[in-house]
Amino acid sequence: MLEINFAEGRLDTLPDAAALALLVAEDGDRPALFNAIDAATGGAVTRSLQSAEFTFGRNKTCILHGPGAGLSRVVLVGLGRRADLETRALEAAGSTAAGALRSAAAGYLSVDGLSGEQAAHAALGARLGAYRFDRYRTRETAEDKPRLASLTVLAGDFGTVEAARAAWPALEAVAHGVALTRDLVSEPANVLSPPVFAERIEALASLGLEIETLGPAEMERLGFGALLGVAMGSDKEPRTVIMRWNGGAAGTAPVAFIGKGVTFDSGGISIKPAGGMEDMKWDMAGAGTVVGLMAALAGRRARVNAIGVVGLVENMLGGSAQRPGDVVKSHSGQTIEVLNTDAEGRLVLADVLSYTIERFNPRFMVDLATLTGAIIVGLGHEHAGLFCNTDSLAQQLTEAGLATGEAVWRMPLGDSYDKLIRSDIADMKNIGGRPGGAITAAQFLKRFVGTTPWAHLDIAGMAWSSKDAPGIPKGATAFGVRLLDRLVTAHYEDGV
Repeated sequence: MLEINFAEGRLDTLPDAAALALLVAEDGDRPALFNAIDAATGGAVTRSLQSAEFTFGRNKTCILHGPGAGLSRVVLVGLGRRADLETRALEAAGSTAAGALRSAAAGYLSVDGLSGEQAAHAALGARLGAYRFDRYRTRETAEDKPRLASLTVLAGDFGTVEAARAAWPALEAVAHGVALTRDLVSEPANVLSPPVFAERIEALASLGLEIETLGPAEMERLGFGALLGVAMGSDKEPRTVIMRWNGGAAGTAPVAFIGKGVTFDSGGISIKPAGGMEDMKWDMAGAGTVVGLMAALAGRRARVNAIGVVGLVENMLGGSAQRPGDVVKSHSGQTIEVLNTDAEGRLVLADVLSYTIERFNPRFMVDLATLTGAIIVGLGHEHAGLFCNTDSLAQQLTEAGLATGEAVWRMPLGDSYDKLIRSDIADMKNIGGRPGGAITAAQFLKRFVGTTPWAHLDIAGMAWSSKDAPGIPKGATAFGVRLLDRLVTAHYEDGV
């Protein structure tokens, strides 16, 4: 993980052959460090920028190798217009800067002219952008492997440095949560089975989280027939793990976050096509996000009581596997006709949702799941699908998504969709046909939440990225950690 430090920014304090990135706005005066370097090089920096017709537009870069002034390279990163400067742009610029410095063992990032909080957000972008899952790389060449191990963020003066240091611990906790989620989602399914996933969560007790794990016998006693039905075909035992963070006032009802944790989804007897099935290792991304979020809340000592509950199963074929046409009884007492064993995530969530309400009576619940391919057809890879029974909660989630860049788009619910999951022999069936598939899946979940304020985030299109983007390297994205942390920060902590 990239080490972050903060210091005052002066040219005479930089070591010989330093690799330096500068964040510079498109308009207004140039930062003092920029001017110092330009003067020390006899105006070479300005001449190079004029030759390249570089404008400091948002996230544009210009790299000067061996410019002089004792520097090995200078990376100029544009921030765009000052009037348009907001947190997401700062984080993207920090990520871009870290990427440009990846071959340096130690890098320096100048944020001269920005506030301490802005400097901390630039550092967050650098930390997120530098993430890399390389646990299984054994033959990587030195030139292919990034060398950047530490980044010193250079602020304008001592007061700004102190403000950045004060803002950083909370952001660092969120960065840790994001990295944790990315690690979990990136793991192959032969490593991250439900029992191993549960053990990794249990290790987070060191952060102050209270962890409780339910095995098959406990879930059987609780009536988790829907979740246990999904797990029948696998020799890897299922788990339900409960995480509690008690950072709010005693007696205050908790907020609750629920995650689908299917560590591998073959589709069961309704088997998936072979093409792309390897991606189903990340069908546990919803649970991964909940784990990362709870780690972030604990790490920054959030002033809130929060519950995270994840249902962990593997959906496999076998002689004991659940069959299409089976009927299972859920924790809520409602019966479900299982017409398609590949619509398994909603079965896992059904038991976890009703159990969380019965035991914890939360202020609200948000569940996250890579639930349907249909949401990708509808929204692509730009928004998660948001389904919600409470307008105020939907608005809060939408605003949090806009602030963090983890965008959601509200989708409809209603009786006309609910009719599509009526069963001829049970209380409901687990699929409603191809039309509106993401909606009928959400409508299914709604049957298990009663009057509790609830939102469902279908993150199937957002949990994994096939390309690099600022702050989000190719692979697991940890979508939802920052979104939900922002939700809690803005609306649900004591004193808000």
